[in-house]
Amino acid sequence: MRTKIVAGNWKMNKNLEETEALLGELAAKLPDTSAEVIVAPTFVSLSSAVQQLSQSVIQVAAQNMHFAENGAYTGEISADMLLAIDVDTVIIGHSERRSLFGENDELLAKKVKSALDKNMKVIFCFGEELDDRKSDNHFKVVETQLKNALFDLTASAWSQIVLAYEPVWAIGTGETASPEQAQEMHALIRKTIAEAFNAEIAGNVTILYGGSVKPNNAKEIFSKPDVDGGLIGGASLKCDDFIEIVKAI
Repeated sequence: MRTKIVAGNWKMNKNLEETEALLGELAAKLPDTSAEVIVAPTFVSLSSAVQQLSQSVIQVAAQNMHFAENGAYTGEISADMLLAIDVDTVIIGHSERRSLFGENDELLAKKVKSALDKNMKVIFCFGEELDDRKSDNHFKVVETQLKNALFDLTASAWSQIVLAYEPVWAIGTGETASPEQAQEMHALIRKTIAEAFNAEIAGNVTILYGGSVKPNNAKEIFSKPDVDGGLIGGASLKCDDFIEIVKAI
């Protein structure tokens, strides 16, 4: 059975004091759930978050990492640095990293390989722009992003991969892909993986939907057979909203 996951990507929000307050509230209000619950605070709060959540089932992930182990990469963070503070999950390829920081498929493939080489879990993000959707090119864009970054992996590596489909036109815009659109793309993703590897890998990989998931739409989105949870942005910064989304899974 595929793992259900609700992950909160906090982006560049919450200072240390605010992070500690939100984590304390989340830990206190988290309902019993069979799903994995993950939060990704900023780098400067990761170590504190790990310590604060040591007695909680809530897991901590990083929002990004560099592919190199060390070196002259000012401002960057390596896999070993994350592992040293007990963070073993990393988000790679978020649409904002692609669009604002120029991260392309080749670079992301290197990051994925580096994380997997260190036995980390990768939440790999991908998805189409609005122009791609309007031109009916969205399926091809998603297939290409997957192929370029992930299809050189060994079959065994897929046990460490979580996919997060994020239609870029539905991130921070208030727009949301309909549950039917999400299901259609998630089904295509499984089909693409099955053709490149095998049906077992395709059937076992967790695929999250990321694109303006809110308490009022989460249950319907999560009810689709190929949607295994969500990568949550803005709603993860509000305790009650995030808790309601966790309940929806």
